[in-house]
Amino acid sequence: MAIHKTAGARFYIGPVLIPDDYEGITVDAGLALFEAIIDDDWTELHEIESFGDLGDNAEIATFAAVDDRRTVKLKTTRDAGTMTIVCARDPLDEGQIAMEAAEREDFNYAFRLVYADKRAAEYSPSTSYFGGMVLSRQVNLGGVQDITKVTFNLGVNTAVFEDHTDPTGS
Repeated sequence: MAIHKTAGARFYIGPVLIPDDYEGITVDAGLALFEAIIDDDWTELHEIESFGDLGDNAEIATFAAVDDRRTVKLKTTRDAGTMTIVCARDPLDEGQIAMEAAEREDFNYAFRLVYADKRAAEYSPSTSYFGGMVLSRQVNLGGVQDITKVTFNLGVNTAVFEDHTDPTGS
């Protein structure tokens, strides 16, 4: 069985994406686009408590013929949704600062999620890449016994490109 835990996963915000670079590209081209971003251009987001959902959902169009009274469903547009990331608020964390700055802009940014799924030492972890906008940044103060948290909602505007674990050791 190849299940894995979320503990140890890491999340990064990257540079602004230019729409002409990612609209309608193939999986291989999408991976190449994101993997070409140099390490210095990724800023890690720390103190993450939870990641939320990430991935495509197809919208549907329906049609019902009078004679057979059966509703037929066809896939139409794909929507990778909104990913909700909850963090313990750290106003000095460079990742949280970058996410806050991105929330004030109307641009798509590159994002990278590195899973904690290495099968063995000689394997590299799986990585998901996507582009999207930071739609909101909300602070939850909670109560006297709570940790102050910040929630970022990311509107995912590209396909999610995943590079699966492999035995490269990198």
